[in-house]
Amino acid sequence: MGTVHAKSMDPLPMHGKDLGVNPDDLMEPPEQEADAKQEILENKDVVVQHVNIQGLGRTKEDLLGYEISDVFNAKNLIDVMKKAHIARQRLLRLGIFKEVEVLIDTSEGADALPNGLDVTFEVNEIKRLTGSYNTMVGNNEGSMVLGLKLPNTLGRAEKLTFQFSYGTKETSYGLSFFKPQPGYFERNLTLNMYKVTGQFPWSSLKETDRGVSAELNFPVGPTSHMLKWEGVWRELGCLARSASFAVREESGHSLKSALSHTMSVDSRNSAIFPSSGALLRINQELAGFTGGDASFFKEDFELQLNRRLFWDSVLSGSLWGGMLFPIEGRPSCIADRFYLGGPTSVRGFGMYSIGPQSEGDYLGGEAYWAGGLHLYTPLPFRPGRGGFGDLFRTHFFLNAGNLCNLNYGEGPRAHLQKLAECIRWSYGAGIVLRLGNIARLELNYCIPMGVQSGDRICDGVQFGAGIRFL
Repeated sequence: MGTVHAKSMDPLPMHGKDLGVNPDDLMEPPEQEADAKQEILENKDVVVQHVNIQGLGRTKEDLLGYEISDVFNAKNLIDVMKKAHIARQRLLRLGIFKEVEVLIDTSEGADALPNGLDVTFEVNEIKRLTGSYNTMVGNNEGSMVLGLKLPNTLGRAEKLTFQFSYGTKETSYGLSFFKPQPGYFERNLTLNMYKVTGQFPWSSLKETDRGVSAELNFPVGPTSHMLKWEGVWRELGCLARSASFAVREESGHSLKSALSHTMSVDSRNSAIFPSSGALLRINQELAGFTGGDASFFKEDFELQLNRRLFWDSVLSGSLWGGMLFPIEGRPSCIADRFYLGGPTSVRGFGMYSIGPQSEGDYLGGEAYWAGGLHLYTPLPFRPGRGGFGDLFRTHFFLNAGNLCNLNYGEGPRAHLQKLAECIRWSYGAGIVLRLGNIARLELNYCIPMGVQSGDRICDGVQFGAGIRFL
């Protein structure tokens, strides 16, 4: 039998010489004959005797054994191809190979069985040092990112990364080390050292963070979890001389040591333009338990539901919420509170310009909620259908939310009553553009309602860019 290239899941090539078939007869094979050959291949028992990996340099073989071991469990030729294809995808997922090809051939040698097969993975490792240059879109901000990576640092899919980012509101650089668990790539540990300098004009505040963190990611059933410890030296200052006294009071240095846990379930078919599925993300953060000046417990959640309707339209609903509880009588810090408003949350309002403020500087709040109902439809008359036009959607929306501070001496009923007061809401329509699978742009005409004293509104056209939208 000749060599079978199993790089893709296309039908198995059939060489006339090996199968006893005249090649001329294969030009237009009858469907019944093709089905019969497929059935023979599926029903013929085979044994995978050897799995070889060629092209290894600095990669440790024991790491790859976890990824390809299932190939030995294949029972027929079609099953061998399927399991080899899955193994190839697992090898590429490690991020240490530029190319992976699969070759399947009959076994040779003294111990070869009549139905024995050898599977060979030919790999091409990524260079020891790689660089990258790209742009990123955050929540209504953009940045240029330069990076250096040392993939497969110790031979078991580790990655050492240095990254510098220069953005419209934030500049940062950091060093990170990534280590997956062999055989379970979803379980991984990441260590970070970083410095981040950000400007927050809505609060007349600038902040410089110098910190270290450790993250442990792992799945549990259909859920994904992240455990994180972070230690940060924070320096807060005024962005302008006109900053309010409330912001000046927050200026200075502080230490924050926090433990956090994030649980998420994501069944959406797309993170940017989902047409079905749901997302649930719950985050808890406890600061002060392991030291530092900040002391609080913070919890927030995000829920999104999507349903496809008629004519390729999609109805989407979102709900966000969160509360921050100060501990030991210490007041919360302006850098830890929630903020609401802008083109990525409650549209029709200025960026983070809802809620408590002092002399025009927005101070954030310790409790909030926000909800949105959206209808996405294709562009009228479907221009560019099947191509560039599919990157666009028509967008109709209704948003609402509130941000405030609570008196925790009162009961839950009083808290709910306060969150239900002074609700800001807006409605409108616009155009949405998908940027690959990482971000999207929105151009909406917004009509804000329920405006309260001190809120900054954006009545009319509003532009938004980001990766997380209400």
